Amino acid sequence: MIVEGPVLPLDRANVDTDQITPGRYLVGMNTDNLAAIALSGVPGAAELLAAHPDAAVLVARENFGCGSSREHAVWALLQRGIRAVVATSFGRIFEENAYNNGLVPVTIGESDLDALMHAQTLRIDVERGTIAVPAREDSPEREIAFELDPLRREYLAGGFLAFVERQIPDVRAWEAAHSTP
Repeated sequence: MIVEGPVLPLDRANVDTDQITPGRYLVGMNTDNLAAIALSGVPGAAELLAAHPDAAVLVARENFGCGSSREHAVWALLQRGIRAVVATSFGRIFEENAYNNGLVPVTIGESDLDALMHAQTLRIDVERGTIAVPAREDSPEREIAFELDPLRREYLAGGFLAFVERQIPDVRAWEAAHSTP
């Protein structure tokens, strides 16, 4: 799986799920237009989003997605076109929701993150665990390595349901071997 595209540089720490999808907008079960409220609780986000309308990769500081277990935060980012979030750390539940919904959460070090805040585009290779950072006038092209749990990498690459479907023969074999006649 490759995620490639323009960067949305959100140079903030501790962006919580209520800033990503403010609760005042979540009064019903309709999840069709969450893109319209994505990041609307972050000061200055409207201007930032307007300046980066086609962003596919959001780059933020530590503890991104902290707060409540609101799955809407991940859905809103995906509906907005964000396919990956790169940060130095994530709220635990947000990270789980990201994996479960196909949003790639990439954790890297602070010094590498500083360089990504100024990138125009990024190319994230999930299988290889690398981020390609294009050259700029003041810096050469570079590659940043990151770690993903192999099982989660497989989820992201083929989707959770595809992963489960591949396990069915093993589950049936186990059931046959352990069933009582």
